[in-house]
Amino acid sequence: MTPPVMAAPPANPAPATGLRPHGQGRPCVITRRATFSASHRYWLPELSAEENQARFGACTIAPGHGHNYELIVAMGGGLDADGMVLNLSDVKHAIRDQVTGQLDFRCLNEAWPEFDLSRPEGTLPTTEALVHAIWTRLAPHLPLMGLRLYETDKLWADVVGDSMEAFLTIRTHFAAAHRLARPELSQEQNDSIYGKCARPHGHGHNYLLDVTVRGSIDPRTGMVCDLAALQHLVDDLVVEPFDHTFLNKDVEHFATTVPTAENIALHIADLLSEPVAAAGAALHKVRLQESPNNAAEVFAEVPQLGMRPHALEALAGA
Repeated sequence: MTPPVMAAPPANPAPATGLRPHGQGRPCVITRRATFSASHRYWLPELSAEENQARFGACTIAPGHGHNYELIVAMGGGLDADGMVLNLSDVKHAIRDQVTGQLDFRCLNEAWPEFDLSRPEGTLPTTEALVHAIWTRLAPHLPLMGLRLYETDKLWADVVGDSMEAFLTIRTHFAAAHRLARPELSQEQNDSIYGKCARPHGHGHNYLLDVTVRGSIDPRTGMVCDLAALQHLVDDLVVEPFDHTFLNKDVEHFATTVPTAENIALHIADLLSEPVAAAGAALHKVRLQESPNNAAEVFAEVPQLGMRPHALEALAGA
């Protein structure tokens, strides 16, 4: 008897779970990095030379100064039949055609009409204004979730939508010593909780501090808040009082509060919240890195509807 002919199995059988092959339809966030070099100058024609100098400092010096910018583009969507959110070649070409090809080795004040300050609606090409302008150009071509633009390794801005709101982050550092111990406990009890960190003479760290503020981009200055004022606040309220101290002994707050990275970050947020608000922005987050292995983050405001925290996470991890 001739055996029956068996049908060949499908080339790509569907998984037993019922999901479509190659992850099709499942959501994912991807990021793409791009770089460009450009110059800019901060100078408002309606202000006198003295007023420009007082407001923008060395950034007013003609003919301007330059940066090596780094752009992180976060995109999201369901996977296609090929297992991709987007073809990365298409992403690369869109970023080059709409952004880097137009800005690389250019003066930003002259590259795009948004930054033509001879027009009343012209905006200074700040980090936050530039990343917003990039959003408006990329949004018709890519399913954007968020953008991050690094001007330097100590200054960057994020946007997560087409509104005039942005997140601006500055980075600084300080060196300090601390001891982790609760005064009401014995040395043995503290040793059991904090280990080596409870040793009586303490130990030190080179702390890395990121301060993120949120606010609307001013349509003329291009700023979420006065950057120089923000840097002065952080220096005056945090860096100067904390730098080269023994936190437990030299900073009053930590005489009664264990100076863990978490408590230091919380105290910094408490110190900065009202002064940042007075400067015209909202303190969004404080991140304190104690060592390459340890960091603490404190959100100073309740996340608002539509803030899309997953986009910010993707940008931070890119």
